[in-house]
Amino acid sequence: MLKALLTKLKEATVSVLPVTAIVLLLNFTPLVNFSQEETAVFLICALALIAGMSLFNLGADIAMTPMGEHIGSGLSKTGKFKTLLIICFLMGLLITIAEPDLTVLAQQVKDIINSTLLTVTIGVGVGLFLVFGILKIVFRLDLGKMLMFFYLLLFALVSIVLVGGNEGFLPLAFDSGGVTTGPITVPFIMALGVGVSSALGDKRNRENSFGFIALCSIGPILAVMLLGAFSSGELTYTNNGYPMDIGHLPTVLLHKMKDVGIALGPIVICFFILQAIFMRGASKKRNRQILIGVLYTFFGLVIFLSAVDVGFMPIGYKMGVELASNATEDQMVLFAFLLGLAVVLAEPAIHVLNKQVETVTGGAVKKSSMLIALSVGVGVSIALSVIRIIFDFSILYYLVPGYFISLGLSFFVPRLYTAIAFDSGGVASGPMTSTFILPFAVGICSILQPGSILVDAFGLVAMVAMTPLITIQALGFKAVITKHVKEKIAMKRILDKDDEQIISFL
Repeated sequence: MLKALLTKLKEATVSVLPVTAIVLLLNFTPLVNFSQEETAVFLICALALIAGMSLFNLGADIAMTPMGEHIGSGLSKTGKFKTLLIICFLMGLLITIAEPDLTVLAQQVKDIINSTLLTVTIGVGVGLFLVFGILKIVFRLDLGKMLMFFYLLLFALVSIVLVGGNEGFLPLAFDSGGVTTGPITVPFIMALGVGVSSALGDKRNRENSFGFIALCSIGPILAVMLLGAFSSGELTYTNNGYPMDIGHLPTVLLHKMKDVGIALGPIVICFFILQAIFMRGASKKRNRQILIGVLYTFFGLVIFLSAVDVGFMPIGYKMGVELASNATEDQMVLFAFLLGLAVVLAEPAIHVLNKQVETVTGGAVKKSSMLIALSVGVGVSIALSVIRIIFDFSILYYLVPGYFISLGLSFFVPRLYTAIAFDSGGVASGPMTSTFILPFAVGICSILQPGSILVDAFGLVAMVAMTPLITIQALGFKAVITKHVKEKIAMKRILDKDDEQIISFL
């Protein structure tokens, strides 16, 4: 256990250092000016972030992932198909309702939409699309065709929302698809898909193991779109800034302990209830290991989210404000790109996904290739978001062609890459995006477009979720082209050798 923890500490340190270095180096330029107290708090929070990521990743390995696999495989082996669907729906609903990132989003729009109604509606959407994920595996449905259908339905709802004059719902709706696939749900839902696929003995379980996150990201978007289509009034966002105060740390810790406890509690309780009913015979050693892993996950997330709230959100917001005040437009866009390259490394769920991808694909898709593609995608998405803030135009100018390209690529790349790509989109838009990059965008928007923060700054999470769809599938397209070229070269060599043999015979 100690060796595994040290390995996680090393990985977390490598992940957090780029973000920390960018912030510190920027402080030596005339573009921003952090006080000594702000710099000290940020460094302390960076160390806490490393500790939190390490504990979370270790806990995900020994608890969250095994729990999802055991539930998926255990229920599948019972042969009770209806029971499997009902329980998957309930698990999707409970996990979503307990997701801390979703709670934060719901609180920001509680003046026009009841936060409980919004949370439950989104939870129903996730649960329903988790059921679609199970049906995809059982009936061997094509993920690309399913995504095409649901995204066409989604953009049809977009037109209805626009006709109703509720454009503010668009960034909120697309952002909701990212915040629901947080650090707690990703390991569990992905492992659930792996468990169901392996238990059913599908020969194509490599590609069927993925796609769950992709489908579960659509449900919340459709749910909020429906709310927007039948709602009246305008969404408002009050910008109160993100004050940095280390004195509030005890309060923040208690608040995060409550949030994370509510998030993990239903999952753990449901797991042991299901195990008692459907998966009897589990060893006490395994259950004890899972409980230990849950504790690691709990304390890791508490430390991680507290460090983000106390140090990273205020620094992100102030960077945005000062860059918008002092930097040129080109400098802001370049910095946003570099920030995206670095921040994706600090997303806890990214490392869970990359490891699972390499394991399930047997090394066909390398962690390093995934990480590079995701980093470039997130960097581009944040740079494009800053451009949108500068010129104040609708997010649809990005989302419509972006999804058109990503869905079009799904017809030309291996299905495995399509499933991984759409899962990566949901995973990339994790807590670091919503609590560090989004405040950065809000800071820029508060200077450049103070009257339209909700419309211009929000939607960034949706952009982060969209661009990996293109970059990851580009990996698949490259693999197809490379394979085709190698086959042509090999065939040419064979033909040349045959010609030489014929000539020598004559």
